[in-house]
Formats: sequence, structure tokens, C-alpha cells
Amino acid sequence: MIQNSPPLPPRQVLPTMYDLPSEVVGEPGLPDEFHLLQPELLRLTFRPPAYPDDEVFAASDLNLYYDPRHSQWYKRPDWFGVLGVPRLYGGTELRLSYVTWQEGIPPFVVVELLSPGTEKEDLGRTLREASQPPNKWTVYEQVLRIPYYFVFNRYTDEFQAFGLMMTEYRPLELDGQGVWLKEAELGLGLWQGRYQGVERRWLRWYDSDGNWLLTPAEQEKQRADAAEQENGRLRERLRQAGLEL
Repeated sequence: MIQNSPPLPPRQVLPTMYDLPSEVVGEPGLPDEFHLLQPELLRLTFRPPAYPDDEVFAASDLNLYYDPRHSQWYKRPDWFGVLGVPRLYGGTELRLSYVTWQEGIPPFVVVELLSPGTEKEDLGRTLREASQPPNKWTVYEQVLRIPYYFVFNRYTDEFQAFGLMMTEYRPLELDGQGVWLKEAELGLGLWQGRYQGVERRWLRWYDSDGNWLLTPAEQEKQRADAAEQENGRLRERLRQAGLEL
């Protein structure tokens, strides 16, 4: 377990988002298309009802800086969501990174998408030298103390859920569709469906009634279908009355 460190000197100036951007020269990009589509679906359906849109921040593949003593250390979650922070940095700008000591609020939930090269890191099975950064599991569990951590293996469709209990992550049982996050009034589960033309199982958020939350495109299609059905009923009533549009 990581021990608490002494407080920083009050006059020490720590780097900000502008000093700690999300792009690092020479760092490889995203490994595959799934790592683009799945986080996008999570972002589009992450709508906690108790929080207005401008007080929820969600990001994927964005540097998450977590230790003011080692300000260059970061993790890059496949997706994470934060509650109670401005949607925009300073209320005006898109973020270059998420710097926890400046934002003041750590992520509420993190999702990692397993791949053969990241599985040990994501599940906390890697060892490190004392001078090296801790693995993701340790950062999420012991440093940032993120309440919920989810791991999904798209090759096997295995969905693992962990909740922070006291000082460590404990496995959470999947109940029905998935796992209910009481504080966010949302659930996260596996949905079988077609997204961006691809039919498979996807991680997706659902509401208290068990309804999968719709993306903006799906909402628009639903409205258009409802309008077409209403027009059809109107045409039928006019036809029966001997009239036509």
C-alpha cells in the first residue's frame, strides 16, 4: 500500500494542463479501431441524470496526471468519466489533459479495454522498481481511489467490474444487465447490437428502468420514426374519412 507523503511546500508551483499536454512525441497511437468506437459509445451514453451536461467530463486516451510529486507521471485510460467538474477547462477550453491536482476531483469511473500487451498492467499484475511509476491498478485503487473500475476483453467478451471498498478493489457481481452505479444513477452492462455498422457486444450505459441510453443519432432516428408513424396514422384517418393529404 502506498504511504501518505508529506504535504508539498505551499509556494511550490505545480504544472497545469498547458504544461502537461495529451500528446507525447514518439508515443504510438491507438492500437485498433475498437479502441476508437467503444469509448465513443461510452461517452455518448454517459448521461448521469442528477448532473447537468456542463458538469460531466468524459474522455478517452487522454493523459491522466495523478502525482504532484512526480508531475510527469501519467496514465492513459481507454475511457474515464468525472462527475461534478466543468465540461470545459476553465469553462471555456477543451482539455489537453486531465491534471488531478488542479481539477480537484479524480475520475468517478474508469474503463480499460484489455489487449494482450496491456492485460497485466490493467489488472495490476506487473512489478516495478521503486523509482518507476506504479501500474494502472495501483494508481486507480490506491493513489486516486477511483470508486469504480471496469475491464472488458473484447476477444472473449469477459466483463469484469471492481468497486473500491475501504482500501482495495473488490469484484462486483453482475446483476441482470450489468453493474448499477448508485451515485451516478446509471448502470453499465454488455449490450448486443449494431454500432457504427458493427454487430457485436458493446459496453453501454443504461438507466434505472433498464433501458439502454441512446446516442444522439439514435435519438434523432427514434424521433423521425415516431413522426413517420404519426403521419401514417393521420393518412389512414383521412383515407377512412374519404379525404387525402
